[in-house]
Amino acid sequence: MATERVGVVGFGQMGAGIAEVCARAGLDVVVTDSDAAALARGQARLESSLARAVGAGKLDEQGRDAALRRVRAVTGLEELADRDLVIEAAVEDEAVKCALFARLDEIVEDPQAVLASNTSTIPIVKMAMATRRPESVLGVHFFNPVPVMPLVELISSVRTAPATAERAEAFVTGPLEKSVIHAADRAGFIVNGLLIPYLLSAVRMLEGRFASAEDIDAGMVLGCNHPLGPLALCDFIGLDTVALCAESLYAEFRDPAFATPPLLARMVAGGLLGRKSGHGFFAYG
Repeated sequence: MATERVGVVGFGQMGAGIAEVCARAGLDVVVTDSDAAALARGQARLESSLARAVGAGKLDEQGRDAALRRVRAVTGLEELADRDLVIEAAVEDEAVKCALFARLDEIVEDPQAVLASNTSTIPIVKMAMATRRPESVLGVHFFNPVPVMPLVELISSVRTAPATAERAEAFVTGPLEKSVIHAADRAGFIVNGLLIPYLLSAVRMLEGRFASAEDIDAGMVLGCNHPLGPLALCDFIGLDTVALCAESLYAEFRDPAFATPPLLARMVAGGLLGRKSGHGFFAYG
């Protein structure tokens, strides 16, 4: 079955990016968020990203305008009833996501519609079992910034039907023109299973005063040719999101490498979340 009508739950950084790539691929997109203010912020993110694409010569003005016309922003989940595919991109909180999947199960009319989560660490089967159609649920994990990053992780749970996975892969590699890797349904999957311990190690190094934040990041940028240092990457992702990912990984594996460092926990508690708050391990004007 071709996927033509896409729903996105959450108009934050990831949701806006997912809505953009779907709209630029010519798909009809409905994106939802909790209130008018959240929708306004999401719309601003979408318009800003499309403007950057035009400025970089990757999209012309007609393409930008066409993409904007294909995105409809609403506050009610009920508007997703006719969707072929719904991608959840809400906060990285298991209880919130499971509640959303239970509602989507009630709302989305087509029994063959794919219900996907953009979670970066939470086991897919937990969201699948919040529905009456676990065979239609899988993980479709995009990377930030979505319009730029070429990779998507696909994660099937023990209940995902092969046809659901095949349809999701056709959608990602077809109209979205992205590359796919397949991961088992284990917290963190492939990328975050490797990335989060690395980021937490950098936080512990700073916490233990082994080196300054600047030198830690310079070491990985100049010594390992990484495009961004680990602490700057934490700021980019959001320290609250990094902490939630760590908690999910630790809950599943009980490996000390996944335990949230006290410094990270205190910074989150103090509202120092990185770029989105203006200050994290580094300051942002």
